[in-house]
Amino acid sequence: MSKNVSELQSAKQFLMINGEKIETTKYASLFSPYSGEEIAQIAMADKEVTQKAIEAAYNAREVMAKMPAYKRAEILEKVVALLIEKADEAAEIITRESAKPIMFSKAEVARTIETYKFAAEEAKRIHGETIPFDAAVGGVGRIGYTVREPIGVIGAITPFNFPMNLVAHKVGPAIASGNTIVLKPASQTPLSALFIAELFSDAGLPAGALNVVTGPGGTVGEAIVEDERVNMVTFTGSPSVGIGIRNKAGLKKTTLELGSNSALIIDKDIEIDQIIDRCIMGAFSNQGQVCISLQRVYAHEEVYEEFVKKFTAATKQLKIGNPFDPETYISALISKGEAERVAGWIEETKGSKANIAAGGKLKDGILEPTIITDAEHNLKVSCQEAFAPVVVVNKVGSVEEAVREVNNSRFGLQAGIYTNSVKNALFASQELHVGGVMINDVPTYRVDQMPYGGVKESGTGREGIKYAVEEMTEMKLIVWNHS
Repeated sequence: MSKNVSELQSAKQFLMINGEKIETTKYASLFSPYSGEEIAQIAMADKEVTQKAIEAAYNAREVMAKMPAYKRAEILEKVVALLIEKADEAAEIITRESAKPIMFSKAEVARTIETYKFAAEEAKRIHGETIPFDAAVGGVGRIGYTVREPIGVIGAITPFNFPMNLVAHKVGPAIASGNTIVLKPASQTPLSALFIAELFSDAGLPAGALNVVTGPGGTVGEAIVEDERVNMVTFTGSPSVGIGIRNKAGLKKTTLELGSNSALIIDKDIEIDQIIDRCIMGAFSNQGQVCISLQRVYAHEEVYEEFVKKFTAATKQLKIGNPFDPETYISALISKGEAERVAGWIEETKGSKANIAAGGKLKDGILEPTIITDAEHNLKVSCQEAFAPVVVVNKVGSVEEAVREVNNSRFGLQAGIYTNSVKNALFASQELHVGGVMINDVPTYRVDQMPYGGVKESGTGREGIKYAVEEMTEMKLIVWNHS
């Protein structure tokens, strides 16, 4: 572990407002989800301090709006260079605060670098279009075009599961499009957000353009959502909180990336050996704490038994333990409460016809990767979002039946299908009611420039840098009468 990370553990962590570190009257201890040791003392903001952060962002909005695109791109490019230099330190911070195995933390940092690269590039591509006014009788003698202008102050509320890259998906496009931000990171993972804020400061971002406010969601989040100076709220988290934000946001624009119980269909003609590794990653990477984690599998009856056997065998080989061990695949969930909740959901299955094929127990506080077969739809492990290393595998007689089962959900983020049939692939792509369909891959597939978002209770709006820039800008029409 690097010296900087060691120092980070013992130090108080302050707010970042208007380019300065701000102390508060209250601090809360931050503990490692894996070891239980105290990591740091985190500043707890109240409503008044949060409003000061909003004021700083509001006052800086003109500076950012008038900053040339090349300058915004340069700042983002400098952040990329700094993060490349400090990639190991960044990964250690993620692992320490979230218990994400270091192999996955390093992968997250690599993706974060890519996300900011995309943001730097998109800063130079924000454009409008010309309108053919003379296509209408009343438009003769006029020319017109659109421009995209920054929306203003953006309130960003981010989750614990990808504490660096999901911050990048909000901060990157906000800076690229000339906005200012008030960021409230998840209470368990504030260190990576504060770390990134330092990099932006070092990269020359104007004071007030990025403000990081740590503290209780009910205090900080509510102050952000309710303040009239905030023009947009972008949130990633639970459906219940997202719906609450939508109800309180009034006319503010909102982008809500919410929950899922993502599903995979396996057709009868698939070579099972070729898909096991992808299914393991989809179901169990980051302890299943991924919005598009593979939670439900619908396997055709001709391959069902083979899939369950081989998937179970591979699952039992995964190493459980210390997240800093480079071989560890599964470590602690974000909190003991989460582990107990999921253990209760697994216990519920024992009163049904479902069978636990692998895992199902807490081992030294870590939930074993768990496979449940023959689970009825109304069981929590099937119809709700587990957000844990739990996957349900059920048998189906056809792709049509599988599609019906996938759609029988209040969520609709992403889904996948493995098939060698063009007809079945096309059918699934047309009939699955989700935001994204992955053909011959797990639903957990994501690269950072693609449009990402869902339908139903999975949220509204799209992320992916280009698409987030569109969400974070307003279209303005200019019409010239030259007759």
